[in-house]
Amino acid sequence: MPSARPSLLYVSDPAYPANGRSYGDEDIRLTARLREYFDLALCHPLDARALMGRFDAVVIRNSGPVLHYQQEYEDFRRAALAAGVRVYNPLTGRGDMAGKQYLLDLGAAGHPVIPTADGDLGAAAALVALPAADRYVVKPRLGADSLGLRVLDAAALATEPLAGCLVQPYIALRHEVSFYYVDREFQYALYAPDPARRWELEPWAATPEDLAFAARFIEWNTLPFGIQRVDACRTEDGGLLLVELEDLNPYLSLDLVDADTREAFAQAFRRSVEGLLRAG
Repeated sequence: MPSARPSLLYVSDPAYPANGRSYGDEDIRLTARLREYFDLALCHPLDARALMGRFDAVVIRNSGPVLHYQQEYEDFRRAALAAGVRVYNPLTGRGDMAGKQYLLDLGAAGHPVIPTADGDLGAAAALVALPAADRYVVKPRLGADSLGLRVLDAAALATEPLAGCLVQPYIALRHEVSFYYVDREFQYALYAPDPARRWELEPWAATPEDLAFAARFIEWNTLPFGIQRVDACRTEDGGLLLVELEDLNPYLSLDLVDADTREAFAQAFRRSVEGLLRAG
């Protein structure tokens, strides 16, 4: 007899060589928990478009930087929207899912975001718009996982191609900290004591002020369902600035939290997917 359980197509690239992270291990653990509630199949992101119509929903997890398969991802996105396929996270995210324009928009609206200038306007305009710095970070609007990131001094900035990029000052900071959410519910926080070692993370006891900071971006994004990671840097004066709002396929570093936190996350994830399915 056919199964009455919902079916999920779980999109992951376990073989992607992620520096300091194990995509495969994380997704093996998560799918092991989801299989208790759903019929589930795992597929590579390049296969998602061909297979998506056979399942009740597509769950995008550790699928790797879209830059490596940009056209195929755009084809999947268009096809999924046209066919009304349920995708998790929903394809309406305003964060990294849509590129990094949000950093410019949020900064212009007065939100606490790392200062960011539009590279399309040229180096001279970027230098006027940004606080003076010894070095500047240039990153692609559609970048991920530090792909294409460059660190330049002001002289080099004037000679480098900046089209399709954002420019930020290279600022001194105490540490980076990430806040992990399912839907709009906070789950846990991790931080990198050494900013030069981004993925050497430890648990962080988030303060009420920290959570108020992170929640403003979760609310701004307006995703009804989904996993999000708010990445921030803590400056020398103790304040937080948004670095990235990851709403497509954020790595979760679940191996670094305790067993109770992992289980709570897995159950929140399961309830969230069930909510997506009920919403139709």
